[in-house]
Amino acid sequence: MQTNRSNAGGLIAGTILIVFGLMALAGQFLRFVDWGFVWPLFIIGFGSLFFLGMVLGGKQAAALAIPGSIISGIGLVLLFQNVTGRWESMSYFWTLIIMFVGIGIYIMGWYGGDANQRQSGWRVMKVAFVLFIIFGAFFEMLFSSFDNLIFPVLLILLGGYLILSRSGLFGGKKVEEPSDTSIPPAS
Repeated sequence: MQTNRSNAGGLIAGTILIVFGLMALAGQFLRFVDWGFVWPLFIIGFGSLFFLGMVLGGKQAAALAIPGSIISGIGLVLLFQNVTGRWESMSYFWTLIIMFVGIGIYIMGWYGGDANQRQSGWRVMKVAFVLFIIFGAFFEMLFSSFDNLIFPVLLILLGGYLILSRSGLFGGKKVEEPSDTSIPPAS
């Protein structure tokens, strides 16, 4: 008798073969498709198979969300770079990999019903976003001719958000002055 794990493995392998077969067949019939342009779709599809494995494997396979997020996210970034031709963004692309790990942890916690994992994933995503803004601004200013206003504006917005969130205006806890921590006299 086969276990659910071997059934899921067979389903995933079969799905991979069918997807690649359909893509190859589409390439034969749809000659107008520039496969050199859309090759990142293969990476996105491969990453999506991890999510399929997560769904088929149940809650114990929730950890497949992490490699699925990383691989699919890398495919999305490569597709963006392929479409726009902005390959210089590879200089700060690594920060998005951290973001994809955070997304994977968040999805793993959501699918597995673990609130602590969701919080951990959210924290990783926030750190990665800050790194993306900082390194993105630096390298965009370095590689462009300072006419790109997107990243400087994002830096200003991020700084404003950090200031306002510490003041308690965005629902965060206001940072309070330390209270007197002296020891009361003994009675």
